[in-house]
Amino acid sequence: MIQLDDVSKIYRGRRGEVAALANVSLQVERGEFVVVRGPSGCGKSTLLLTVGGMVRPSSGSVTLAGENLYGLPTARRGRLRAEKIGFVFQMFHLIPYLDAMENVLCAGLAARSVTADGATGMLDRLGLGGRVRHTPGELSTGERQRVALARALITAPEVILADEPTGNLDPDNARQVLDYLAEYNRDGGTVLVVTHDPLADEYAGRTLLLQQGRIVNA
Repeated sequence: MIQLDDVSKIYRGRRGEVAALANVSLQVERGEFVVVRGPSGCGKSTLLLTVGGMVRPSSGSVTLAGENLYGLPTARRGRLRAEKIGFVFQMFHLIPYLDAMENVLCAGLAARSVTADGATGMLDRLGLGGRVRHTPGELSTGERQRVALARALITAPEVILADEPTGNLDPDNARQVLDYLAEYNRDGGTVLVVTHDPLADEYAGRTLLLQQGRIVNA
């Protein structure tokens, strides 16, 4: 499902070069739940964004669902991302002036099959049936993360990429979000989580460590 071959990402600035990723090779099979764990600044977010087609690597190749991701034209890569991937971010990235249902519907703009009824049903499934018309500012932190998860799931993606999905949550809400990811995985979805939270290890089929841009126990 996901394959990285010798992937590096170099950021260049006034103070010189920083290697966010250094010769990373990684394979995630369809239906796996894989956690990549490491401290802040080790390259986790860059890894996830590279897998998701949003950050072009400086070298190496990324294959998603059999496609050489960065060998595709930009428009085709965007369509593949919209069709195959659901993203969950630590900071939620919800639109503050839209309610929960409208935020979920935004993810389905490219998928004509996504309807208001579908968005409401997904929110209800995640325990937010009574909150569909609330804006992010009217929701708790845990509820906002569940809206973000609903947005990721609404297009029925083949893979969920989650960046620190429990980072802003208390233990109960963290476990609840991981439970939902595990349910998606049991239904056949592929999950790649990057996190510093050891709780995620309980849900993983495999846990890998990322240190200074390198996978150290792949």
